[in-house]
Amino acid sequence: MRRILRVISAHVRVNLQQDLAYRVDTLVNIATMMAWLGYDLASIAVLFGSAQNINGWLAGDIIVLLGVFRMLNTLMMSIVWPNTELFNRGIREGTLDYVFVMPVNSQALISIRRIQVWQVVNVFVAAALILAGIATSGTPVSLGEAVSFLVLMVSGAALIYALWIVLISLTFWFTKFDNNVSLLQALIDTGRWPASVYPMWMRLLVTFVVPIAVATTVPVQALRGELSPLEAVGYFAVGVAGFGLASLVWRAGSRRYSGASS
Repeated sequence: MRRILRVISAHVRVNLQQDLAYRVDTLVNIATMMAWLGYDLASIAVLFGSAQNINGWLAGDIIVLLGVFRMLNTLMMSIVWPNTELFNRGIREGTLDYVFVMPVNSQALISIRRIQVWQVVNVFVAAALILAGIATSGTPVSLGEAVSFLVLMVSGAALIYALWIVLISLTFWFTKFDNNVSLLQALIDTGRWPASVYPMWMRLLVTFVVPIAVATTVPVQALRGELSPLEAVGYFAVGVAGFGLASLVWRAGSRRYSGASS
């Protein structure tokens, strides 16, 4: 564990230096992110200008959901997308060999080779949105609901990360599987809104096939007191099980990798 932490720390430093080397690009990215935030908030204002709620969700609840979505999107933008590109290129060019000769866990290393450190700004923005949404809704939040919310948000993000690991691991069996996260990328924006606003087929897709709703809608449901303790434990267990299954799939796939020379 100590070795993994040292490796993560080293990669964060290297990636931070890389981001700082292109300061203007980083500032433009942050400005773009804030512009999208303004667009999202304007959309919510327009929607609730003529309606008091959407399928029982108040404006404050939607703002909390937007904060959770941005937390998840930070994971995607800072780790998933950059490292997917590196992974696919490594498969094609054979540079993935270097990952497997390192004396550290290959799954961990493949997840942190490229980190967009500037995305940490989005974490603070997302946290501010969550707090603002809770204040706007005016509904008291108990300690148990708050803890359930935080735990399910983490386990939901772990489930999405696990799905990503499974998708890129499929490349070990299907070498020409360059579009390995296309479905995930196509559906990620559905997390901006409650799963209940979608038709049943879409709701089933984003809950059971590509579990975006488990990472976004479910934690907010816990915060709203809509989940029983058993349901909360069940969703948490799904996240833990998904993470464990992804590690098994990664190990099985990596054993099939024979290197660039084959």
